[in-house]
Amino acid sequence: MVKESDSNDSNGWNRARGLVMKTILLIGGALLVKQLSKSTTRWDHARIVAQSLTGEKYSREQASRDPDHYFNIRTLTCPAADLVDGSKVLYFEQAFWRSPQRPFRQRFCMVKPCPKELKCDVEYTTYAIRDMEEYKNFCDRSKDQRPQPEEVFGDIAEHLTTIYVKPCPRGKRCLYEGSTPPGGFPNSWNGATYCTSDLTVMKNNEIHIWDRGYDDDGSQVWGPREGPYEFKPAPTSSFSDMISPSNFPPPSSMERRIEGSFILQE
Repeated sequence: MVKESDSNDSNGWNRARGLVMKTILLIGGALLVKQLSKSTTRWDHARIVAQSLTGEKYSREQASRDPDHYFNIRTLTCPAADLVDGSKVLYFEQAFWRSPQRPFRQRFCMVKPCPKELKCDVEYTTYAIRDMEEYKNFCDRSKDQRPQPEEVFGDIAEHLTTIYVKPCPRGKRCLYEGSTPPGGFPNSWNGATYCTSDLTVMKNNEIHIWDRGYDDDGSQVWGPREGPYEFKPAPTSSFSDMISPSNFPPPSSMERRIEGSFILQE
């Protein structure tokens, strides 16, 4: 027969042991979360952003939804070179869907971790290209037909913009988001004195880009006003896609609208 005092001692021991186990689990969970948060370095973030930017993407769905303000644009990005410090140099171009061989916008993009003193994880910087003609359709060519990495280094021209990127807050649809600093960067196209850029990397590998130019008075003089361009991964081709009105070149009467949405010359 078990004495009442022995039973009380046993119950007390079980409760104490349970509390100890809960404490251990809580501490272990906190340490695990801390370790996991530390395991993703700024270099990891930079690599993820570079991978997300890479590939062929279109604004077809957005152009079909709102043809008055957006065109079906093809954006194509691929690796061009790696710097000694591990920074990635990407080649980026945009063209209308029906004329991919004639890009109207070409850039080098450098993706690397932010300096430790800045409150961001990834630094996304765009540069002009010295000889844009030489790089047309760079990503569509075989590697032996492209300018080689050592040539890329020599063809990186003036700095255009820098976007400071960090992971999106929990609960948002995006993975990363960032903007140029207040005041943007100098830009003189179409009456502008400065420009700003926003970049969002979505969870479905979609990229949102919003570039705008402003004059001395702060009035917007180029770039979409309604919101960013939404570039989704290349869709599977279909006959209905081919005959969609958003896939055909805009008439000449709309050229000024196009120039107001994109920097065609800089």
